[in-house]
Amino acid sequence: MLKRICVCSVFIMMFGLGVMSASGSESSKRESEEFESTVKPFLTTYCLDCHGPDAQSGDRRFDELSFPLKNDDQLIDLQEMLDILNLGEMPPKEEAQPTPAERQHAVQWLTKKLEQEYATRNSTNRETVLRRMNLREYRHTLRDLLAINFDCYHPTSSFPRDQLVEHLDNVGDQLVTSGYLLNQYLAVADEVIEKTFVLSERPAVQTWEFHDNFQQQPELDGAFEKMHQFSYLTLYENPNTDKHEGAYASIHEYQKGVPVDGVYEITFSATALNRRHVLPGKVVSTDPTEQLRLGIVPGRRSVSELHLPQPGDKNLVEFALPDDQTETLTVRVWLDQGLSPRFVFLNGMNEVRGTYGYFLKNPLPTMTYRKDEFSDKRFNALQHGNLPQIRVDDITIRGPLYEQWPPEGQRLILGDKPFDETQMREYFLRFAERAYRRPADSDEVDRLMKLVDSQTQQGVSSFQAFKNGLKAVLCSPSFIYLHEPTIAGERLDDYALASRLSYFLWATMPDQELLTVAQNGTLSRPEVLRSQVRRMLADHRSDDFLRGFLESWLTLRDLGSQPPDRSAFEEYYGRNLKDDMLQETFLFARCLLDENLTIANFLDSEFTFLNHDLAELYGIEDDSLNHVFRKVTLNDRQRGGILGQASVLTVTANGIDTSPVIRGVWILETILGTPPSPPPPDVEPLNPDTRGATSIREQLVKHRKDATCYECHRKMDPLGFALETFDPIGRHRTRYSERTPIDPSGELPDGSRFKNLEEFKAILLTRQSQFARALTSKLLAYATGRRLEPLDRPHVDHIVEQLAKKGDGFADLVMLVTESEIFLTK
Repeated sequence: MLKRICVCSVFIMMFGLGVMSASGSESSKRESEEFESTVKPFLTTYCLDCHGPDAQSGDRRFDELSFPLKNDDQLIDLQEMLDILNLGEMPPKEEAQPTPAERQHAVQWLTKKLEQEYATRNSTNRETVLRRMNLREYRHTLRDLLAINFDCYHPTSSFPRDQLVEHLDNVGDQLVTSGYLLNQYLAVADEVIEKTFVLSERPAVQTWEFHDNFQQQPELDGAFEKMHQFSYLTLYENPNTDKHEGAYASIHEYQKGVPVDGVYEITFSATALNRRHVLPGKVVSTDPTEQLRLGIVPGRRSVSELHLPQPGDKNLVEFALPDDQTETLTVRVWLDQGLSPRFVFLNGMNEVRGTYGYFLKNPLPTMTYRKDEFSDKRFNALQHGNLPQIRVDDITIRGPLYEQWPPEGQRLILGDKPFDETQMREYFLRFAERAYRRPADSDEVDRLMKLVDSQTQQGVSSFQAFKNGLKAVLCSPSFIYLHEPTIAGERLDDYALASRLSYFLWATMPDQELLTVAQNGTLSRPEVLRSQVRRMLADHRSDDFLRGFLESWLTLRDLGSQPPDRSAFEEYYGRNLKDDMLQETFLFARCLLDENLTIANFLDSEFTFLNHDLAELYGIEDDSLNHVFRKVTLNDRQRGGILGQASVLTVTANGIDTSPVIRGVWILETILGTPPSPPPPDVEPLNPDTRGATSIREQLVKHRKDATCYECHRKMDPLGFALETFDPIGRHRTRYSERTPIDPSGELPDGSRFKNLEEFKAILLTRQSQFARALTSKLLAYATGRRLEPLDRPHVDHIVEQLAKKGDGFADLVMLVTESEIFLTK
């Protein structure tokens, strides 16, 4: 991280430390003379007041020097000082400045000496520690190894969370394996193998029909019985509401759910009513310009009441319904045993209860309030209020529907024929090679056969013993841990390279083509490697790479961890904006990758991807937009790039207000790759002025008067000020309150000034090489599952140089990472 250090310290390190490590006494004498005649007067004049015997700003003292260079910490200091000099951030603008010739001499000398130092040093720990799959990779690998549908299945819900390092969830030395986690692996191995073989014969197709008795939830049943005698289900609210009254509609007579896992065909009638309502937006929050949208979410009665949300809720299908017409719809969805389909109004109201009091104060002629009871208010609003709603009835469920038998999971293990005890060794060999992502040796298969023999001698059936052998494979270190060499610096063999490629670009096991190329020994050939990378990036599984990397790089996995205040940001919940925000950023990055567009688009771009709800949040009027995302050309360039996207703006806020400090730190760390030092423990945090009497800028001016805070805040605060025109969910604003306008201007440590975000992004574009280095470093760490070290810097710089020659394309960057020495070695 950057330290507070002026240009005088650069000269100290240049001439006073062992980066000029003398190869002989003559060289040492020359260096000493140069220091005494050139540097020491410079230090005495400009530096020692702050870095001498009486004061050591930033814990730096320069009047006592020794050389040669002693350790890697000094090497890091040298590199950081070179970076600071190149950026023009030191010395501070209020101090005397070196001449251009002095600065150029420092940069040239330091660059040369750093290159020499990197070339002569060898690291003992620049290696990818033996690492296990993280939870994402583990789930995806089980999915592909056993052909398990994960739409409704969450096997790792009870697993401990992966530890993060610099926001990465796949760093080997932090992916510890505890006793508790081992027990979870055992439980999931048992579960998934039994799940794979639960059906020994093709199940008969059954049909269930429901035409009445649509009881929905206790709060509504009294009104519904009176209104229509449970003739249909009625939805009013969206699934993200707080009260959940009319948000989920389940089938009362089908609470036990489907009998076995499989695909089920659901046919039903749906009617969308009162889309174009005239009620006040604060009462009925739906958008009259949007078609009403219906979804199906599975639910399990053993988890909670089916009219309430459940952990891991996932919408399986979506329909945009025509107005005031009854449509008969049919869809096929996967349901696990015990799950029942529930209908949801995806863009429904935020709270139907708010209408009860409204109609009490503003009754319609058809309303009669016979008594002042809540049930009476509810009945009048639901019966006579003409609220936007979706009705569902005449439901038929048919299944399970298996297009092939045996199921794919069984076919991957047994082939097309039933279990044959005499073929057990062959089954184990085939399964272990896929699970271990490399050839399984005879000893490994022997141990599995011995396990089977031991169990059958104890009375376990041969088939159950075989399944237990498969479970043992899933608990083996060869499955849980990625195959890599044991010696640091050793080149990956083709199987290890196949796994590293696959877990980087797909977050799952290699497919058969990749394993075949590895088996042929040709994957490490540059032309074959490039061909495979292009193929893998074109595959839909690379979506998992993008989502995983964006979660780590942009910290988007934290989105929702500090949820926006419901009263102030109701649309965040009513429009399900969290998912929309993530989708915009994903589609934007997907476009850069697919079209190999320049990484400068991350800083500023002429386009993004929007749907109706996100465009409305941004204040962009486009009547052609609906709930489906599409590419949109931006007229407001403040929205261009990730700094204008709501996902980033929301994850860098705390749900209630914004802070230039938090957003400034995020930019330093994520965009510039220069995270600041942590604040001193004795510094009081800022207390927000909830009355709006003072702006955050005024508060920070006072805060920076503390000498211990000044240096970091002069770097952080201006970056954050540029984003202050966006509120905690990314809406544009010009004022904090009626009395307090927003000032998004700022001045960077190098003297660059900007008036607004657009001018700030123009400055960032002049630092594109610094951004490229930060992005490359993060991508390399993500790709290899290890932290980068100072001695990796030449490799990073080489990639950045090659990338610039190729035009800075995002796909080119991914390709260069896979061709790098860091990626190809342990």
